[in-house]
Amino acid sequence: MTTLRTALAATAAAALGLAALATAPAQAAAQPAFLSAAQMPPASTPWTATPVFDGVPENGGALCAPYKIPAQNTRYREFGTELDTNGVQITTVARTEADAVKLVDTLRKALAGCGPVLEQQNPGLKAVSGFHGKVAVEEGAWVYSLDTADPQIGSTDIHLFSVGRDGRTVTYVRWGQMGDLKDAPLSAFRTTTKTAVDKLWS
Repeated sequence: MTTLRTALAATAAAALGLAALATAPAQAAAQPAFLSAAQMPPASTPWTATPVFDGVPENGGALCAPYKIPAQNTRYREFGTELDTNGVQITTVARTEADAVKLVDTLRKALAGCGPVLEQQNPGLKAVSGFHGKVAVEEGAWVYSLDTADPQIGSTDIHLFSVGRDGRTVTYVRWGQMGDLKDAPLSAFRTTTKTAVDKLWS
């Protein structure tokens, strides 16, 4: 009887091991979800979205926060319309929740101080950063803007940014077009931000 019990225990252990192996690939394949084109703020022409790529976009990945988001465990999707309105979502899964908190703090500081940094780097450029509050979703999301004017070429641009977190996962969303802050769909962008964080692991 003891031999039979030992054999049954070994068989059960082997079965559990096989089950663990069978579920491991599915768990490893799980990735945060991304915004769709339709979930960007409304525009005069339809949004399009690229596939989701591994790593970060070129030039450090994030306007106002270049080289702040690590390429490892990071993916991104870019968005655009026919009238040069554009955007990006970059999502990274940190090693620990503490690391995710630090990354959010780093990105928030970079976005809040972006205007003065750009003015130092580009003499003649006028750049103003603004903070537009917190969005109540998961561990929180924060919205910022960057309003720039280049007198030399007569152009003005407005960008909206958000940084949000769900556990170890941090997502950065940017929207941009020609114009001023008064032209920006701030309320709709807050909705986009909430959706981006909500659907990461929904």
